[in-house]
Amino acid sequence: MDQTLKIKVNIAQRVYPLTIRRDEEERVRKAVAAINEAVKRFEERYAVSDKQDVLAMCTLQFATQYLGLKRGEEGVIAPLEEALKGLEEQLDAALK
Repeated sequence: MDQTLKIKVNIAQRVYPLTIRRDEEERVRKAVAAINEAVKRFEERYAVSDKQDVLAMCTLQFATQYLGLKRGEEGVIAPLEEALKGLEEQLDAALK
């Protein structure tokens, strides 16, 4: 059975064909959605007409967040810890 999948994704109104592993499809589609949402936010907030400029700013934003997670910076990890704590409390309540 073939473990790869050919898909097309639309990023900033351009279509890109990809060949990915089947188990990566959901993650890739979520990443595409996050990129397109970031593009939309930048276009709404700033008077930027060039898609390349918008994509560059999105790339900078995502790279900064990634590096913050990689370094374990408090400002990036704190919201994740809060979400996990809330989930843990809900699980505890459900199990009681």
